[in-house]
Amino acid sequence: MYTFDHNLFLWLNFDGGAAMDALMLGVSTPAAWAWLYLLILYVVWRTSGWRGVALYLLTVGIALGLADMVAGIFKHTGLLKGLLPNFPMRLRPMHTPELEGMIHYLKEGGQYGTVSAHAATNVSLAIITSLFVRRRWMTYLMVAVTIIICYSRIYLAYHFPFDILLGAMTGALTAGIAIGVCKAIQNSKFKIQN
Repeated sequence: MYTFDHNLFLWLNFDGGAAMDALMLGVSTPAAWAWLYLLILYVVWRTSGWRGVALYLLTVGIALGLADMVAGIFKHTGLLKGLLPNFPMRLRPMHTPELEGMIHYLKEGGQYGTVSAHAATNVSLAIITSLFVRRRWMTYLMVAVTIIICYSRIYLAYHFPFDILLGAMTGALTAGIAIGVCKAIQNSKFKIQN
């Protein structure tokens, strides 16, 4: 698996020049997507009102918090870092000795990269947004943004493709949990109504 993963990484990671470097650094930063977050909130508000926005934000908050914590477990960082102490940490591509001199990266990140928190949080956000908005164009937009962000993490040598895949699975799982929790809240006596 790691040999295929390394080979796929080397195929996807290249020096695209200053413009590509700046673009990939930019899309990897959450602030670059502020316009998208505002658009999502506007569309949720237009279709579901303020209570819909509150439920959306609660669902996203739960999912992103869980996704980030789960990703931290495998990197031995964050609140739950001691949960799996024997889990073998995996070096980021930029710190992998076998790849030294073969990869393009701009700045060093933390030592370990499995599971990709960027992939986990963005997949969670895409799933939840697609379920709340239920507009085909929004689903396509969220999928495209998620793919761009995930690819930027490979381009910048922060993650191997397998780290991204694990992050995506983590994001899908945490989105499902958050949606389940919020549906339970909505169906309880504290029901959020439009």
